[in-house]
Amino acid sequence: MTKVLVNGAAGRMGRAVLKAVIDDAELELVGAVDITGGADAGELAGTAKNGVLVETDLAAALDRLHPDVMIDFTRPDVVYGNVLTALAHKVSPVVGTTGLTEEQKAAIKAAADENATPAFIAPNFAIGAVLMMLMSRMAAKYMPDVEIIELHHDNKLDAPSGTAVQTAAMIAEVREAHAQGHSDEEEKIAGARGAEYEGMRIHSVRLPGYVAHQEVIFGGLGQTLTIRHDSLNRESFMPGVVLAAKKVRGLASLTVGLDKLL
Repeated sequence: MTKVLVNGAAGRMGRAVLKAVIDDAELELVGAVDITGGADAGELAGTAKNGVLVETDLAAALDRLHPDVMIDFTRPDVVYGNVLTALAHKVSPVVGTTGLTEEQKAAIKAAADENATPAFIAPNFAIGAVLMMLMSRMAAKYMPDVEIIELHHDNKLDAPSGTAVQTAAMIAEVREAHAQGHSDEEEKIAGARGAEYEGMRIHSVRLPGYVAHQEVIFGGLGQTLTIRHDSLNRESFMPGVVLAAKKVRGLASLTVGLDKLL
């Protein structure tokens, strides 16, 4: 049994993670942490009470409970500190919170190496989203003109999404950087053309009703190709989260991307 602590347990993703851990026969929920404490984790998950009460002090919970894995779905402004705290306690973090910078990832890798404790980060835990990214990298070899539109709920804090950034990075591996659009184009309103990444454009939509969606649009002579993924509910991420929780202890150092586990 892999002992799991869920950080950010009272949030919408956190509650879904709690249920996924509780329902899996190979995982044991030993702790839950959130800025709002006191609730029973089983009740938050929509199952029966299980006696695991949500705590507010992550370091204290790690000290007392000694989990194998910490699953983190918190906020971009606190996730970095959470991960370093887990690694200092030799607990493997499985991170779904996006917003970490490349510098922070490098520091996490260094901390994982120093503590001989593997860590795992994924911008998206949905299997279909991973396939979308892999297919986009494949398509970019033949259709290098591409733009990305990502659509999320209006409570998402970072833009563009981690999935969009990772998709662009994977495309850039096989695509020579070049600007797209007319050389004399002018934005009548700043930001109209979206964010720029190696000449590609990324557009972020934030509206109530969405969960997590992305389309990658390729343009060529007389044709377009669109690769789209839609997460219709948060359950779509849970198989990937559970897989990472089970495999992270067998990894080396820091691993980024669910595709590395498939």
